[in-house]
Amino acid sequence: MKKENWFNKDVEEIEKELQTNIEKGLTDEEVKQKRKKYGYNELQAAKKKTLFQRFLDQFKDFSIIILIIAAIVSGVVGIAEGEGITDTVIILLVVLVNAIIGVAQESKAEKSLEALQKLSDHASKVIRNGNIIVIPAKELVVGDIVVLDTGDYIPADLRIIEAVNLKSQESSLTGESVPVEKISEKIEETEVGIGDRKNMLFSSSLVTYGRGKGIVVETGMTTEVGKIAGMINQTEKQETPLQQKLNKLGKTLGIAALVICVIIFLIGLLQGKEPIHMFMTAVSLAVAAIPEGLVAVSTIVLAIGVQKMVKKNAIVKRLPAVETLGSSTVICSDKTGTLTQNKMTVEKLFYNAQTFDMKDVQKKVEGLEKVNRIELKAEELKELVFANMLCNDTKVGADGELTGDPTETALVDMAFKLNFDPSIYNRTPRVEEIPFDSERKLMTTVNQVNDKYIVYTKGGIDELLERCTSYQINGEIKTDLDKYLEIIEENNKTMAKEALRVLGCAYKILDAKPSKEEVENLESGLTFIGMVGMIDPPREEARLAVQKCKTAGIKTVMITGDHKITATAIAKKLGILENEDEALTGLELDKISDEELEKNIRKYSVYARVSPEHKVRIVKAWQKNGEIVAMTGDGVNDSPALKTSDIGCAMGMVGTDVAKEAADVILTDDNFATIVSAVEEGRRIYDNILKVIQFLLSSNIGEIFVLFFATLFTPLFAKWFGITDINNLAILLPIHILWINLVTDSLPALALAFDPANEDIMKRKPLQPKKGVFTKNMTVTVIYQGIMIGAITLLAFIIGLATTHNPIGDLSLEASKIEVGQTMAFITLSLAELVHVFNVRDNKKSVFKTKIFNNMKLIGAVAISAMLVIGILVVPGLREIFSIPILPKENILELLMLIISPIVIVEIVKLFRKRK
Repeated sequence: MKKENWFNKDVEEIEKELQTNIEKGLTDEEVKQKRKKYGYNELQAAKKKTLFQRFLDQFKDFSIIILIIAAIVSGVVGIAEGEGITDTVIILLVVLVNAIIGVAQESKAEKSLEALQKLSDHASKVIRNGNIIVIPAKELVVGDIVVLDTGDYIPADLRIIEAVNLKSQESSLTGESVPVEKISEKIEETEVGIGDRKNMLFSSSLVTYGRGKGIVVETGMTTEVGKIAGMINQTEKQETPLQQKLNKLGKTLGIAALVICVIIFLIGLLQGKEPIHMFMTAVSLAVAAIPEGLVAVSTIVLAIGVQKMVKKNAIVKRLPAVETLGSSTVICSDKTGTLTQNKMTVEKLFYNAQTFDMKDVQKKVEGLEKVNRIELKAEELKELVFANMLCNDTKVGADGELTGDPTETALVDMAFKLNFDPSIYNRTPRVEEIPFDSERKLMTTVNQVNDKYIVYTKGGIDELLERCTSYQINGEIKTDLDKYLEIIEENNKTMAKEALRVLGCAYKILDAKPSKEEVENLESGLTFIGMVGMIDPPREEARLAVQKCKTAGIKTVMITGDHKITATAIAKKLGILENEDEALTGLELDKISDEELEKNIRKYSVYARVSPEHKVRIVKAWQKNGEIVAMTGDGVNDSPALKTSDIGCAMGMVGTDVAKEAADVILTDDNFATIVSAVEEGRRIYDNILKVIQFLLSSNIGEIFVLFFATLFTPLFAKWFGITDINNLAILLPIHILWINLVTDSLPALALAFDPANEDIMKRKPLQPKKGVFTKNMTVTVIYQGIMIGAITLLAFIIGLATTHNPIGDLSLEASKIEVGQTMAFITLSLAELVHVFNVRDNKKSVFKTKIFNNMKLIGAVAISAMLVIGILVVPGLREIFSIPILPKENILELLMLIISPIVIVEIVKLFRKRK
């Protein structure tokens, strides 16, 4: 079906176009034909990947592919040499564990359409064959006539044909917190946003007041909710910055490993070494070049961060999302329920010719006795509160819980805050009423007070004043209302400028209960009391969070379905907006091309009356500018943007299921401030992942350095130290490198995840999204520290070869020299890296100023790793597996000096950098 502007058409025109009858509805035969044409009223889910497909996806990473190839080559060579496949098993085990972790996380994430489909699981009252029947919502077809009452769920998109005081709550779709008054008349304007189509009802909304009827004009995927479902289907989830950087890093390391392997292999052949031995050396280099633990350790670091986030009221559904938060440069936030409380609240009261802040009035009544009886001609504040309490349909539960229209519950809540007793309701029974309707814009009740009857009327200011002949001020009733009108209008305009919804109140006293005829004329000769101004107020903690974002270099943008005047007023209070020209409406946005929006996106901070499509456009425009965009929201209308953004954050308490499932993070306390805490945690985790990368890569570069130069200088070493069999002159065996990479290095790397945040973490600007892991400073640091580790290890190997003068056990002198040299290199490399982990905690501060003991898990990890290395030295069975002899006593002092040397060298470099 082509796009139709149903709100622009008369009921008769729609009735004819959809071939229906508004009195009798559709016949069974017509229903069959329409269902054949349009299908069921349900949402279509996108085809999902199977568990096996998700599992295979984990092996597409370039570094993982290189590891698998290295494992296969190692296995082939091991079998050919009769040395077994230990190395192969260890590598494949790491790859498998990483894949399982990845699949387990992803399996929880993609349920957006399932939640949307739940929205259709309702029953509907329809007129068919001239009778009202109840059917499942999915069986509705275009042209059905739906009957609606208060509390009913809207099952499809409807064009209203009858509306009696009809209001619907559309906040989950439009973002507007106040129920919308509905009409049945045609709307003449052609460009009207969803929130202003007052003769339409939309699927997933709720009738909060009144009753009505509507023609089904859109079902399933063509409804506004269906369009959102389609947008979610079409949205491809972007890789997070961390995934992109680690993938780029993996490719770089993989290519470097292959190039180095080929070079080393060719050098070895030129030196006359056997090809099979050079294969083993090449495999050792591949294993050394790629930090096997990096992907797994990064995953576990993120998982640890996720657990910490739960304690800070944020549930993270996808592991890399934690780091993405830390990289965020823009936060696009929905207003209703996210930046505001999603609860209408009275903020201003006007009486006695003055406007008062609600907070100031509250202070005046603190400590006073509860107001539990109505006094005729009471002071104006009391009279104003009585009017708002009694001319009200709010239900007060036994526990004080308020249910009803948000505007009306706000008025009763005001009364309770001002110490008015709920028992007043029992002593002032309502005897007559004139319900609110959208034409009069007034509601009137008559309540019995002892032997008198009080008429209370509330509603729109202009409509109310037309029915007033007097006003009450300072205990007197005066009739010169024309003079007072100027004061009323001035204060009304002031409240309206602050985006407050203003209601006026009036009353009159009757001696007798009004008759049916008199009820029709109750709204006349009233005495004006005052006005109340209400709004869905901003959260105080959100204002502080916005300020914190500014300090951290993060731009906060408000995107809402609410009116522009309301959005700008809230944005000013929160500090998001300074000038009103920073705000755009959805209609204004429609007139701007994507290219123009991308160019000028930084000019705007507030978007009002927007649709889900607009929200996605805004997010994409920021992304095209190279920004990392976080999107917060709670409604169905937020879900496409939540999924399009780099990081989607849904509200856990008032958020819809759809928003929660589309998001990456759920804020369990519905607090915008929580996202700022999450950003801080994300930055801490990202810092710690950088520490892990620096630690692991400097270690791996050290291993590459030592293997490369040991191979290059093999003939020289053989000549210097009298080694005749150069095929066995290897500085490290593959099992040594695997042990260091997977066991010795991994525990301290994991413990770095618990490093606390730096004090200035939220005072620095976000990382530039386009920058990779390797900034200039990071590259220089990793390379010089890697060369340092490699040089120390190479020196240990040379010392081992040079200081061995006697055979060890059954070994020849030549074999003893090689094994002592290998042992010196293995122990030095293992323990020097454990010492080096303390250097990477801060690249500027001295290791002695970094509060070494504020991460006891790191101390424990280093101690365990060191004991495991020592265990290899002292346990005979392990010595045999690792081809390690007992080290001569004369080498112990040299070994200790080499192990602690990284601290000394890095401290000197830090001092030099600081002075420079």
